[in-house]
Amino acid sequence: MTFDPVFVSPLHDPDGVMLAHLATITPQLKNLFARMFVDFSDTTARRQSEPIHRLTQDSFFAVSISPPNRAVGDQFVALYKLAAASCAPQQILHLCFPDRVAFALQTHYRDQFIADVCAVANEDAPVLFQRSESAWRTHPQNYRACEQLATQVGAMLLGKSFDWTWCHLAAPAHRLADILPRVTTHDFTVLAEIVFALKDILQTQDVDWLAWEDPHIFARDADELKTEREASFQETRKRLAYVLPMIQYLYASTK
Repeated sequence: MTFDPVFVSPLHDPDGVMLAHLATITPQLKNLFARMFVDFSDTTARRQSEPIHRLTQDSFFAVSISPPNRAVGDQFVALYKLAAASCAPQQILHLCFPDRVAFALQTHYRDQFIADVCAVANEDAPVLFQRSESAWRTHPQNYRACEQLATQVGAMLLGKSFDWTWCHLAAPAHRLADILPRVTTHDFTVLAEIVFALKDILQTQDVDWLAWEDPHIFARDADELKTEREASFQETRKRLAYVLPMIQYLYASTK
C-alpha cells in the first residue's frame, strides 16, 4: 500500500508574509501532499488569528499552536511527533519550511521540486535534500561560511558530509517516531540531532531548488538584498548562534 506524502512545518510568521504565500500555493500543495501539519508560534497565532482560523476550516491542514515561550526546538519536536503519530508508519513526512516550498513551487524550480518529492514517496530510507553548489552560490557568503562550518566539522568527525542546518528532510513516519523520543536539545540543534540519529541509513541528494529564497519571498532584488545581508554583523551573529551549538553537539556525540 502506498500513501501520498505529508508536509510538516513549524511556522513563526507574526507579520503574515508566509501565510500570504501559503494561501497562494495551497492548491499546488493539495495536488502534491495528502495533508499539511503546521504548528504556529504563539506570537503568530495572536497576530494572525484570522488567516489561521481560515486554515482550521480546511481539513487539509492539521493546525496546532505552540504555548507561549516554547523553545524553537521543542516546537519542532512536538510537531514532528504529532505528525509521526498521526500518519501511517510508511507514510513519507516532508519536514521542511513554507518559505522554501513556496519558492520552489513559484519559480522555475517547480517541476524538479515536484519530481524530487514524488521520487521519495515510496522509499523507506530517509532522504536529506541538501543545497547544491549552484544553490549555495545564491546565498549570502556569511550564511554559507557559517552553515558549512558545521558540515566541515561533521565531515572531520564522522567521515560523512551532511547539511546539519538542513531545510528539507523526507522520512517515513516510523523512522521519526523511533528517533524523536531521544532528541534532547531545545534549540535549532534538534536539526543536527535528527540527522545524527539517522546518519547510518540517511541518503542525501543535492538540489538546485534549495537556492536562496528570501529575495522571492520578500519581493526584493536578489543582488541588493545579498549585499545587505553580507554586510550585516547581526545576520552573521544570528547564524553563528545556531551553528556553534550544533558543532558542540557533534563533538560531544562523537567522543
